[in-house]
Amino acid sequence: MAAQSLTQSGASSVKRLIVLVLALLIPLSDFAMSAAQAQEFRQRRSILDVILGRPQARQRDVERPLRVRPRRNASKKRNVQSVKTAPAAVLAKKDDARKIVVIGDFMASGLADGLAAAFAQDPTISVVKETDGASGLVRTDHLDWPKTLLEKIDKHKPSLIVIMLGSNDRQEIRTGGVTERFRSEGWDREYQRRVDDLAATATRAGIPFIWTGLPSFQSSSLSADAATLNNIYRTRMEAVGGAFIDIWDGFADESGKFIATGSDINGQPVRLRGSDGVSLTKAGKRKMAFYLEKDIIRLLGGDAMSTLVRLDATGLPLDAAPKTELHEITALPPISLSDPDLDGSTELLDQTLLPRTAGKTPRDLLIERGETAPAPAGRVDDYRWPANAKPAG
Repeated sequence: MAAQSLTQSGASSVKRLIVLVLALLIPLSDFAMSAAQAQEFRQRRSILDVILGRPQARQRDVERPLRVRPRRNASKKRNVQSVKTAPAAVLAKKDDARKIVVIGDFMASGLADGLAAAFAQDPTISVVKETDGASGLVRTDHLDWPKTLLEKIDKHKPSLIVIMLGSNDRQEIRTGGVTERFRSEGWDREYQRRVDDLAATATRAGIPFIWTGLPSFQSSSLSADAATLNNIYRTRMEAVGGAFIDIWDGFADESGKFIATGSDINGQPVRLRGSDGVSLTKAGKRKMAFYLEKDIIRLLGGDAMSTLVRLDATGLPLDAAPKTELHEITALPPISLSDPDLDGSTELLDQTLLPRTAGKTPRDLLIERGETAPAPAGRVDDYRWPANAKPAG
């Protein structure tokens, strides 16, 4: 009985051992099969490979991991716009520097900043900003510009006046107890009278002035009104003899529409206007002043013209114009570069060394008589027979 139980327990132990071995062998076989299948799948060739004769990929090529290029850190990218250059030093103005007084609204304030930057290196020109951001020609109760301009003239004794107004004038105007709508016939008539009044204030003082037009704006209605005001300024300045500067093209595209980004005075693309579509950036202010620089130098004259090349009636610079009449020159011997005395003369092309000729020059013979100078002997266009040559035939 005991032997039988012992035999049964041994048999059960053997069964448990066999089950344990099988449990260990089955996963290993499955793993080996899956690895073999995966390897076979990686090395399997397609029909195109067989037709085109492509070689079978090697195992190391198949199992080679792909190299992933690391992303470039965005913080290390160079930001061109963030590179700031040191501002140029502003030269001290002379005591007798001529003053340019800028009057107008908030756009004139930006124009004054641009002019100050334009003439920062010129000690003979000083820019004085006398602007009021909320001013205009409509609301005389806020600021009466003809009266204010007289006060500024007495205070600064300017050599030139720059005017820029109109951004705040898109509103009703009151005249003679009557309120006129913006851009109505009565409004235009009264507004033109006030423009003439302000221009006459500068004219009576004997001071040249420049009236600067308005740029385009992001709002289409505001741009249309600005264009209308510019037409008034242009026509009135032509009538009174003032200078009108149109800056519209510098802040608009080919079709005349508003642009926020454009070229600066150096031709580089920059931001010209603020996010509100009205204000100007530093580059925009400088570009606005660029349109006035040439006329300012022309109106100021004097030392301001020293940087320009003055031409005489023949189109030659005055300093380079010949003082005396040159002799007729047909030939001039070369000057040795190693001769410090320039062949006995202290001046290059000294007139005392020029050969004197008599008679008509080849140019005179061709123009006056229609005769051409004989070609030198031996040149391809020398058709003369030699003296001892005999005609052929």
